Amino acid sequence: MAAVKVLLVDDDASIIEVLKLYFEKEGYQVFTCMQGDKAVPTFESCNPDIVILDLMLPGMDGNDICREIRKTSDTPIIMLTARTDTLDKIIGLELGADDYVPKPFEPKEVLARVKAVLRRTEKRDSNTSSSQPQSQDVITYPGFSVDKVRYVVTVDGKEIYMPPKELELLFFLASNPNRVFTREQLLENVWGYDFYGESRTVDVHIKRIREKIENPDREDNWCIKTVWSKGYKFETK
Repeated sequence: MAAVKVLLVDDDASIIEVLKLYFEKEGYQVFTCMQGDKAVPTFESCNPDIVILDLMLPGMDGNDICREIRKTSDTPIIMLTARTDTLDKIIGLELGADDYVPKPFEPKEVLARVKAVLRRTEKRDSNTSSSQPQSQDVITYPGFSVDKVRYVVTVDGKEIYMPPKELELLFFLASNPNRVFTREQLLENVWGYDFYGESRTVDVHIKRIREKIENPDREDNWCIKTVWSKGYKFETK
């Protein structure tokens, strides 16, 4: 079985060195990059299974790198940052990052998060191995469908791109119409117990989903509704 490939992107040589040591000890194949403007070409050349990406980099920052990778790939990305501003986390999640690790950190924590993200990715990929979706894997409403096998969302006959976690959140809500879920319940059911993020993560993903599927000029008999002080529900009329 081929070793899992990890791309480390950070301009701090000491961080690169210690993370590389930990990952190689666990049997991972490690690629490194210390220049932001070289991160995307390095990603394309080594085709990693997961990316550990620093936010502050020379040449191109981590958010721009994440944005470029997401144009062509859903490879998991874990962001690193020394900033404590919640806005930075929100931006990274909106751009498609799978998790966020603040500096300073313990290498064992980064390793644990990588394993958790890879477990979720493996579970997702195993669900797409069948070429013919089963009925329980496709949710359909008038003018709308979400297919968890092929990872495709269709609105008015048009396929819409969504990062995996957005699609999984939408599928979960649409599978339970008119039922209210708290943010904590959504984190538990969609992200899993081993997710290290915060409830604000749910708000970010809901916002992105709404931007892609809802249209104020179109009269739908379904929508994602905010239930104030409670959470969210997929409402059908």
